[in-house]
Amino acid sequence: MSMDSEAIHRAMDRIAHEIAERAQENGGDLAIVGIRRGGVHLARRLQAQLASLLGKEPPLGTLDIALYRDDLSRSGAAPVVGPTEIRFPVEGKDILLVDDVLYTGRTIRAALDEIVDFGRPRRVWLAVLVDRGGRELPIAADFAGATVRVPAGEDVEVRLVEGGAPTDAVVIQPRGHA
Repeated sequence: MSMDSEAIHRAMDRIAHEIAERAQENGGDLAIVGIRRGGVHLARRLQAQLASLLGKEPPLGTLDIALYRDDLSRSGAAPVVGPTEIRFPVEGKDILLVDDVLYTGRTIRAALDEIVDFGRPRRVWLAVLVDRGGRELPIAADFAGATVRVPAGEDVEVRLVEGGAPTDAVVIQPRGHA
């Protein structure tokens, strides 16, 4: 499985329409939070698409979950922490949490822990470009661009132009391959 720029565009368009429909059905106050690094660019894209579909731009925040990870003591290295920027009240909002790839569920668990430190959202929805299976925790995406089963020895890499790639692509490659 791989996705080229056109496939990514179609997947993001479909996800945006599904989110807009659900947001309108639920009448909630939608805000978007992208997880650093992979989810931030996708969150920005969804924000633009949802602004068009909903007629108003949802607020956008970013999370860096480095200090919330449950494997900090295992790695031994000091985490590289980027900024978390949530400049809107989380309390009572419908939060759309965005990441590029859903794998074990541990990143999402850490993100949920951090979001709750900002307040109690009305609900949290999860949107990912790729759900690769292999969950270690009972976490599921509400919106996924593609669902694939990827062996544990392989990685799913999302390459976006905003991150410096020449073109958007999703590739699966052996773990550790540069």
